[in-house]
Amino acid sequence: MPKLNTTLERVTDRVRTRSRQTRAAYLKQMRAAASDGPQRSHISCGNLAHAAAASPPGDKKALARGDGANVAIVTAYNDMLSAHQPLGAYPDMIKHALSETGATAQIAGGVPAMCDGVTQGQPGMDLSLFSRDVIAMAAAISLSHNVFDAALMLGVCDKIVPGLFIGAARFGHMPVLFLPAGPMASGLPNDEKARVRQLYAEGKVGRDELLAAESASYHSPGTCTFYGTANSNQMLMEIMGLHLPGSAFVNPGTPLREAFVTETAKRAAATTALGDDYIPFCDIIDERAIVNAIVGLNATGGSTNHTIHLVAMARAVGVIIDWDDFSALSSVTPLLARIYPNGSADVNHFHAAGGIGFVIRELLDAGLLHDDVKTAMGAGLGRYACEPVLEEGKLAWRDAPSTSGDEKVLTPVANPAAPSGGLVVLDGNIGRAVIKVSAVSPERRMIEAPAIVFTSQQDLMDRFKAGELEQDFVAVIAFQGPKANGMPELHKLTPLLGVLQNKGFKVALITDGRMSGASGKVPAAIHITPEALCGGAIAKICDGDVIRLDTEEGRLEVLVDAEELKARAPALGDVDADRWGTGRELFAGMRSLVGGAEEGAMTFALQERRRGDAQ
Repeated sequence: MPKLNTTLERVTDRVRTRSRQTRAAYLKQMRAAASDGPQRSHISCGNLAHAAAASPPGDKKALARGDGANVAIVTAYNDMLSAHQPLGAYPDMIKHALSETGATAQIAGGVPAMCDGVTQGQPGMDLSLFSRDVIAMAAAISLSHNVFDAALMLGVCDKIVPGLFIGAARFGHMPVLFLPAGPMASGLPNDEKARVRQLYAEGKVGRDELLAAESASYHSPGTCTFYGTANSNQMLMEIMGLHLPGSAFVNPGTPLREAFVTETAKRAAATTALGDDYIPFCDIIDERAIVNAIVGLNATGGSTNHTIHLVAMARAVGVIIDWDDFSALSSVTPLLARIYPNGSADVNHFHAAGGIGFVIRELLDAGLLHDDVKTAMGAGLGRYACEPVLEEGKLAWRDAPSTSGDEKVLTPVANPAAPSGGLVVLDGNIGRAVIKVSAVSPERRMIEAPAIVFTSQQDLMDRFKAGELEQDFVAVIAFQGPKANGMPELHKLTPLLGVLQNKGFKVALITDGRMSGASGKVPAAIHITPEALCGGAIAKICDGDVIRLDTEEGRLEVLVDAEELKARAPALGDVDADRWGTGRELFAGMRSLVGGAEEGAMTFALQERRRGDAQ
């Protein structure tokens, strides 16, 4: 077994030390739940009768006997979102597969699934981040009936998988496996899509041409094929051992995808406390699994949104990580994948070139992953260094390819696309922020330019259209943090700033909001904490102040005398308009409770911390 990288060991040790109290409290709770045994034996006949009333006669008998596993299905199915539409067929497939083994399954509940692609630049985007915690609570409600021995979580996109994960963690005494839908087939090449978006931003093509390009990109059931948060989610579930190996990027509606659905269901039922191969969620997800997830995120150039979500997911199992852990691991993790927006390829090209199995094998051989973890398949992450195939109609695996099928898309550790993962933490008198530089050209990784302060994303868009931004500048957009308005993505600014950058201007963005999993070629320091509404210095920046954004030194500073900056009164952002309409008024309680970005922007973070402290 290769020797572990010393930075990997050091980060894991400090995470373990930092998390000792909260992790012990979590495991104590999970062991207590497991010690009660199968939950159906502890509920009344009336309770059980209610739970089985709508089941087929055979399932009623099985549920009454209690000797076969009953698997909960928690689903994010809807037929409006392409990534979740295929999930509609899964429950019947799962139930049929389990009936052959003497097990049963029930749809325990549904969770909401909203799409940032639909809500970009719209009021609904202000609900996006909080939807994660709503999903977590909805998943917990779904599993609260105490009649289940395992769970299957059906979800794909940005906030859905983190929310399902957090909810599942509260029932970590059970096996929990995740089932995605897989990506849609490749459509319009990503470079062409980006070109049309930029032409539209410049007014050189109209809405009809833009809609045609977007429709050719997003054209059928399945996940969007660029490497944003949704596909980063699937990589994380796989590298943490919550998928069957190779499940992440198999297209929907194929025999191989259907085989994954049925075999995942059977594996969940086979690993319950009723049998001899008990593998609960809480034993799979520990400090090592979380560190592996961060390494995988860096090695594949994954979504910046996971500097928030993965923090929250880790805290749900009592593991405390911070941005310094991401940065330290990024510095020693080579970038192995070039997938849009870090390249022109999509996830189908990545999968065809060797995919996650190739990445896991390369990282294990380099000592950059913990192999001594438990997964849904048993002991050892090395079991995931493979690719799935069908043999006589049955799911099987073979070793991941020894060489990449296309080194423009997927590279070995010996010849990486870049020497580091490209995720950098910035610190300075403005606060702490994260930036993804894997798609930013080296000459643009240090920007020093005057600030232009905008009141909103729309303000920048309006001033761009008016021709007022033909200059070097750093765009400052404050009052976009979790407490202010739910931390929306500002992804609509990417084409506009890209136009200015292509004209030769030095441009960058700094914000306490998000920029999305598709952070690209324009330097963007995001998730600034403390946010403006909590006294963050971003609210004190004025037009003309010189901003220095330096990814090499990890600095984010406004070049203003310290005493002057301290004496300045912060701007008063007008956030009231962003708190009403489109249901936003219903989330006032979440805005008041939410923690900072580096703490996972959790609306129940304080309760979680008190639980750990109390025990």
